[in-house]
Amino acid sequence: MTRAIRTAIGFWIAMAGTVMASDLDYEILDFEDLAGWEEDDHQQALDVFLDTCPDMTEPDWKSLCALAQQKPDARDFFELFFRPVVISNDDRALFTGYYEPELEGALSESDRFKYPLYRAPDSVQPGTRWLSRKEIETGPAMKGRGLEIAWVDDPVELFFLQVQGSGRIRLPDGRNIRVGYGGSNGHDYRSVGREMVRRGIYSVHQVSADVIKSWVRRNPRKGRDLLHHNPSYVFFRRVDEVPADEGPLGAMNRSITAGRSIAVDPDYTPLGAPVWLEKAGKDPINRLMIAQDTGSAIKGPQRADIFFGTGDKAGRRAGHLRDGGRMAILLPIQRAYAMRPEVPL
Repeated sequence: MTRAIRTAIGFWIAMAGTVMASDLDYEILDFEDLAGWEEDDHQQALDVFLDTCPDMTEPDWKSLCALAQQKPDARDFFELFFRPVVISNDDRALFTGYYEPELEGALSESDRFKYPLYRAPDSVQPGTRWLSRKEIETGPAMKGRGLEIAWVDDPVELFFLQVQGSGRIRLPDGRNIRVGYGGSNGHDYRSVGREMVRRGIYSVHQVSADVIKSWVRRNPRKGRDLLHHNPSYVFFRRVDEVPADEGPLGAMNRSITAGRSIAVDPDYTPLGAPVWLEKAGKDPINRLMIAQDTGSAIKGPQRADIFFGTGDKAGRRAGHLRDGGRMAILLPIQRAYAMRPEVPL
C-alpha cells in the first residue's frame, strides 16, 4: 500500500531552481505503487539518464550522476537514491507524442522548393514578442536578409516542422541536413486542431495531424487562414554536429532517445530528471522516461510529450496519441522530502 502524503499547497514551493506559486497536490509514492515498474528496462532508462545528467548543476544531481557513471545495477540505483513524487493541480494529466519530421527540400529556391526555413533575425530577442506568424509569412520583414536556411516544397509540412521544433531536410542529391530550434517570435501557441473543432469543420475525436494536413491541402486559402490562427512562429538553426544515427537535440542540447525522452514543463519537472510515466488509453505505456526536452504547448505538472523517433511512421504514432494517466518525478530522496510541506495537526 502507498505511504503517500497528500496535501494541497497554497504557498511557494521551490524546486529545480524555479519557484512556483499555485494550489498543488504533492504525493510521495513507493516504487511498488508504480504500475509495471518491475517489468521495465531500468538499464535502458539509466543509459538515457547518463546522456544528460552531466549537465545538471545542482549538488545532489551531480553526486547521483557521478554514482550512475560507476555502472551500478540500474533498478537498485533508482530505488535506493530516488523517491517517486507526483505533483498535480486541477488540470487533468495529458500525454501526447512528437517526432522528428523529414521534409523534401533544397538549399536554393526554385519553383518546387519555395517555402523557406528562417534563422532568427537579430531583432528577435528571447522573452519578447515579435511579429505574428501571419505578419512573418505575408509581410516584408524577412525578405532580402539572407536568413533562409533551406526551402521546402510543402507549407503544411513546414508548419508541423515548427510544431515539432526540429527535423531533417532531404536534399535532391540524397544528402540530409538537420535543423533544430533556433528561437521563436514570443507568441503563445494556439492549437489549430481545436480551432477546426470550434469552426465546426471536425469533431474532437476526428482531429489528428494527418486530418489537419489533408484538409489544409484540399482547402489552400482557408487552410492558410487556419494555420495563421497559431501566431507562434519558430526559427531554426543548422545542427551539423549531430550524427545521422542519433536523435535530434533536445532542450539540454543533447540527442534525445525514441521511447525514453519526454518534453516537460520545466517549471515543475527538472530537466534531466527521471520521470515514471503511466499513459492510459488504447495502448498503455508504463515506462521510466527522462525529461530532456520542452515545448511551447507543454504546460503543467502532469503534462508530457513522448518522443517517438524520426520519419513518417513515428509521426503517425505520435499524431494519434492524446491520453491521460499519471506521471511521477523521481527526485533525490532528500530533495523529495524537503519539498514536503508541513501537515497541519
